Amino acid sequence: MGIHFTDRLGGFSSDGYASLNLGDHVGDLPEVVAQNRKVISDQFGNTQYMNQVHGNRVAVIEEVTDEIPTADALVTGISGITLAVMIADCIPLILSSKHCVAAVHVGRKGLVNRVTGKTIEIMREISDQEISATIGPAICGKCYEVSQDIYDEVIASHPTCASRTNSDTPALDLLSGLIADLQDLGINKIDNQTRCTVENEDLFSYRRTPVTGRQAGLVWL
Repeated sequence: MGIHFTDRLGGFSSDGYASLNLGDHVGDLPEVVAQNRKVISDQFGNTQYMNQVHGNRVAVIEEVTDEIPTADALVTGISGITLAVMIADCIPLILSSKHCVAAVHVGRKGLVNRVTGKTIEIMREISDQEISATIGPAICGKCYEVSQDIYDEVIASHPTCASRTNSDTPALDLLSGLIADLQDLGINKIDNQTRCTVENEDLFSYRRTPVTGRQAGLVWL
């Protein structure tokens, strides 16, 4: 089993997508994205991506397919398959146990609609082994400024997300909300590898630069 978080370095894209952009939906040249994805598959094996829509659908993957599933979480119990979750500010959450792994896209909507809980439920149906969580780079609480309405909506279900920007405006700390959810779901092994995507220029950040690429969280058995 292995886990890896990519950054924006080591690929072929240029301009705002420079250089290891893995997103094929952000305006980058398709043939260049294919080159970048080949960098990943050459290093980490056959890689399954997903069409992420800020929902809570979980797709169980039995083989890597060109028919990209529309989902916000991928689960597999089969070795030889690498799962990818793409992000540019949202949280890439990796879940792993002895017999299955998952890659989960946790943004504001994903947190509220409980995509993490649905994923863990499916993993526990596959195997009753203990699940560990690894959290990769994402926007930090003070950088994620939101309107008062969005703040109120999220805080109603996830009070631990309450944060403020340096200018004392409403902000959301999605990481704290996710960790609270994981603990409530009985996940006690949490490896927090996060770095703020906005503050680190070697990472893609949509909030910092709207024309940008996507990095990925990868996991395999």
